[in-house]
Amino acid sequence: MNTNVKQIENEIKLNSHGFSVTPFAANPRLQVVKLSSETVKGFIEQALPFGVQAIEYKPFLRFHVADILNKLTQDTLGPLLLATIKNRATGGFMLQCEPVTIEYQPLEFNILLSTAVSHLIGVPNLDAMYGKFYARFSVKNEDNSDSYLRQAHRRMELHNDGTYVKERTDWVLMQKIAEKNMTGGDSLLLHVDDWQDLEKFYHHPLGKEDIQWTSPASKNIPYKIQHPVFFETDENGRPKMLFIDQFAEPLNMEQGRYLYEMGSSLESEQNTFNVRVPVGSMLVINNHAWLHGRDKFVADKGLYRELLRQRGAYYENAKLTQ
Repeated sequence: MNTNVKQIENEIKLNSHGFSVTPFAANPRLQVVKLSSETVKGFIEQALPFGVQAIEYKPFLRFHVADILNKLTQDTLGPLLLATIKNRATGGFMLQCEPVTIEYQPLEFNILLSTAVSHLIGVPNLDAMYGKFYARFSVKNEDNSDSYLRQAHRRMELHNDGTYVKERTDWVLMQKIAEKNMTGGDSLLLHVDDWQDLEKFYHHPLGKEDIQWTSPASKNIPYKIQHPVFFETDENGRPKMLFIDQFAEPLNMEQGRYLYEMGSSLESEQNTFNVRVPVGSMLVINNHAWLHGRDKFVADKGLYRELLRQRGAYYENAKLTQ
């Protein structure tokens, strides 16, 4: 772990106001950040009057609601979240809220809260699938879509986001908006450094060779792109990863074999762990240090789960998304 970043995190935790930070039980890399009832109440009172339409139309208001949330924590939440997600040893958090007794519109609250959190970390990309800086999509018992995203009865394999777009995708935010009749469907997480076969695939001759990536029609991305699976290293020389099995388009037998063996290794990795995300809570991960997926749901005619997604670049990389 970067000593300077760890020191900053410890100082912020000691001086935090309006939230708590604890390690996730199944894997201490993942941090659980819980906003206090007082912080949540203050955000409802100060941010919700702006409304969702306003932040969709006026990008500067997205930073304003982020500033509201940060000021409610005496400017300690934003630095903690950014330090946590940039620190490769952690690189992710689940944000939750303590309950409040005042009435509010949950959907408006969730969209505004996720927007505040994302803009404390960086700048979201346009989500071409939804046409906004965020996307909302649901999983039901039956689906005939062209990707695994909405298919409830199969496991969504471990992957990184942003493999098939030109925009840089440093981080991913996934917030659960609603669920009904849901059994299973937990989020799956694997830190790249906990993948036991990392060195084998990283040092493979094809690990740094360009692979072609494409996407199905529902993603609304008309082009194809090329980049290696291990496309960069961080300041400590550790590999950054950009992989998804469904959208890789190998152009020869060697690439196909390499990608197949990589996918098989990831899906058999014992260090993968499940995370049940409560309604209203969100997972935010460093997209190049964590792989994520989803376990399959138990069949139920009334199954419904809605997720909100944002993904984008750190402030210093946002100019690279154009």
